[in-house]
Amino acid sequence: MTRQGPFRISRRFLHVWKRNLTIYRKNWKISFLPPLLEPLFYLLAFGVGLNALVGSIQYRGTEISYIAFIAPALISINIMYNAFFETTYSSFVRMYYQKTFDAMMATPLFVDEIITGEIFWGATKSVIATLIMQGVISLFGLIDYPAGLLIIPLSFLGGMAFAAIGMYFTSIVAQIDIFNLPIFLFITPMFLFSGTFFPLETLPAWAQQLSLLFPLTHLVSLVRALAFGVIEPALALNVLYLIVFTLVFFPWSLVKMQRRLIK
Repeated sequence: MTRQGPFRISRRFLHVWKRNLTIYRKNWKISFLPPLLEPLFYLLAFGVGLNALVGSIQYRGTEISYIAFIAPALISINIMYNAFFETTYSSFVRMYYQKTFDAMMATPLFVDEIITGEIFWGATKSVIATLIMQGVISLFGLIDYPAGLLIIPLSFLGGMAFAAIGMYFTSIVAQIDIFNLPIFLFITPMFLFSGTFFPLETLPAWAQQLSLLFPLTHLVSLVRALAFGVIEPALALNVLYLIVFTLVFFPWSLVKMQRRLIK
């Protein structure tokens, strides 16, 4: 159904979410392996290799091992990837090739509800992947509890942010191959320059300021602080950034997808 007036969203978006969950449960073994094995590969590579070369680094005036520094970043990257790729490649396939969106639009569902269900599912995948990856990393004693438990709800907020902007890109790309552009120009710079593999303080001042525009920078700061058991008022600014980022791209993606699907 088309939208008339303001955004039309009800609990019916959960039907879209549930549909994707049903498909996920059928293929869960394939989806389960990456967040399970990825941290093991990274921790093995950095723990045995690069950690011996780098040794310890300074974080918030405390000397920590390099492997302890990057472990929270791996969780943050995992949140970004799962949400973003779900609402780009996977949503595009459902929209363009499988015609799933067309079938849903023949039901009482509004377009806004379909897209909301997709975005919430992308965030849910981030939560699932975080639970798996955090469980593995915790076995190495790299996450402090109980503060580390807050990473789980944080993964949903981060997932919403990246799922929303992923859906925005889906609304404007003409072909699936064009997703290479936002990945190269948006995802890759964040992967490298958001305080993931080295402290932001090592960058020039202008680069540090630029990195603050990246949602991953704020997510990494939050996950790292929680992993070390550090909860301080300044973290509220990082949370606020992710909320504002979501509130901007969520409705924007609804508008753009409405225009794309209803012609």
